[in-house]
Amino acid sequence: MSAVPHSPSSPGISALRAALVACHDCGLLSPLAPHAPDQQQHCPRCDSVLHSRKPGGLSRTWALLIASYILYIPANLLPVSYIVYLGHGEPDTILSGVEALFASGDAPIAVLLFFASICVPMLKMLALTWLALSVRYRWHWRPRDRTMLYRLVEVIGRWSMLDIFVISILVALVRLEALMTIAAGFGAVCFAAVVVLTMLAAASFDPRLMWDALEPER
Repeated sequence: MSAVPHSPSSPGISALRAALVACHDCGLLSPLAPHAPDQQQHCPRCDSVLHSRKPGGLSRTWALLIASYILYIPANLLPVSYIVYLGHGEPDTILSGVEALFASGDAPIAVLLFFASICVPMLKMLALTWLALSVRYRWHWRPRDRTMLYRLVEVIGRWSMLDIFVISILVALVRLEALMTIAAGFGAVCFAAVVVLTMLAAASFDPRLMWDALEPER
């Protein structure tokens, strides 16, 4: 008997609906036994606590996203680096660094820095917000595409720290402290925090919640 194909609008039987749960640590699939709210089911192979979905994952995602939005403002307004040459210098923000690269004729590098340091973090936050809203309001719209978007967010998130990488390399390379000094500013700390928080928000989000909306009400 051949398997009956199914579409995203008819996702078949999920493990949760079949009363099965996969261990987050070893991957063993176990029957989901009914138990009291104050009891926990453990994996028979590695003894880890079993959860059908990440406990509190959506709430943590919202909390991390709100913190990211708050820190995104000082990350772009405050200086990310201080470069002092022969006693003279001025602080640089991410935007001022992009403008300086454009003025020096390095347009491709400026575009790359603008996209990686400004666009990518904001697009990642907006994408995670949209995905969290889709779970909150149980949207049925294109769950497969939303799952692919979530995978893309996870992949590109780490590359949004390009500006921090550049500052770290410059600080490590510059040794002529009598002539030039480079130091990271508080904006770099905020920017690094935004990147880390968005990575944690993506890790805490459970994409299986998007498919739960397609399950029939029990």
